[in-house]
Amino acid sequence: MAGLDQTHANAILDASFDEAGASVRLSTGTMRLRLMTANGSATSNGTELSTSGGYTSGGGGSHTISMANAASGSKASDAAFTVTNMPAATIVGVEVWDSAGSPARKWWGALSANKTTNSGDTFSIASGSLTASLT
Repeated sequence: MAGLDQTHANAILDASFDEAGASVRLSTGTMRLRLMTANGSATSNGTELSTSGGYTSGGGGSHTISMANAASGSKASDAAFTVTNMPAATIVGVEVWDSAGSPARKWWGALSANKTTNSGDTFSIASGSLTASLT
């Protein structure tokens, strides 16, 4: 992933310097991956793939991601992320959102190569291939 959502980056900085108090919670609930057909930026969301086939927009429960413990300033996925029965689409990036009542975007980034799916295809990101880094 390319970068942090700016609001999340500010929260990390504040928590790192204890500006907002020692009990700052940076995320709520499980983290969910959303597939993007147009990438956003640090200050604006991308365009999420519409609900169709096996994909549920809004990062439904089936889109939970699992990340290993951080090491050397980075985290990597520790399980594959797979969506079966994809709609016809071109996926250009991903965003990570928490699962709060009003979900908040945390990370965003372009895929290393766009992935075009046909109706019924399976989209997958291999374990270890989704990474986030603060270094």
